[in-house]
Amino acid sequence: MDQPAYVRIANDLRVRIAKGELTAGARLPARHELATEYGAAQGIVTEATKMLIREGLLVSRPGAGMFVRQRPQRRSLVRSWFRERQAGSPFAALMREQGRHGSWEYDSDTMQAPPEVRERLGLAEPDGDRHDVMRTRYVFASNDEGPWMLSTSWEPLSLTKGTPIAVPEGGQHAGLGVTHRMAAIGVQVDTWDEEVWARPASPEEARTLGIGAGSIVMVVERSYFAGELVVEVADIIVPAESTKLVYNGPVGDS
Repeated sequence: MDQPAYVRIANDLRVRIAKGELTAGARLPARHELATEYGAAQGIVTEATKMLIREGLLVSRPGAGMFVRQRPQRRSLVRSWFRERQAGSPFAALMREQGRHGSWEYDSDTMQAPPEVRERLGLAEPDGDRHDVMRTRYVFASNDEGPWMLSTSWEPLSLTKGTPIAVPEGGQHAGLGVTHRMAAIGVQVDTWDEEVWARPASPEEARTLGIGAGSIVMVVERSYFAGELVVEVADIIVPAESTKLVYNGPVGDS
């Protein structure tokens, strides 16, 4: 079956970018010039470039034209049990190791856990409209590159309500990792696990992270346990194109 004209044009432009004929940062010929080159209507060329924008290969700058997107340097997001046991914010520590300054914005509110979160936390059936989790949404950034990752965490109010750690970023324990916050109320976190999968970014995620609409993100689904008790679950969102996940930990009983 013949491919639509806009797909053929997009494929050709994609190959030219991959071969370096169109280099990162280069401005594409004007739409009417591409239309003449490919013998197609300008509307067809527009559809082709829209496809490459969605793929993250092109970026449109109003008033300036269409450009081959600069490929960002890949960043390392280290996932380590040793790091989680250190005092202070794991993200701030990661930024210091890379010569950067890390910061984050957040908002916390109570809510009734949605079904998928309930299952992950092992919560019982909802009690009417009663709120049963504290949700905290984060935007993590570095001083020189802007937003690095997004995170949304949920903690059961049955565990934290009325304690000094009820609001993750409030009070004397603000800014600490989960293990240290939970230890402050006598809960010893001893296990964690993560599942990683990929999906297209939502429009809001793409805007916040400064990536192209429809770009692929990696989702890290994290859970912390104290024995059989799940004390926190979180979804961490990072751009797949610019981030590599690095896992490490001890071997044996040491």
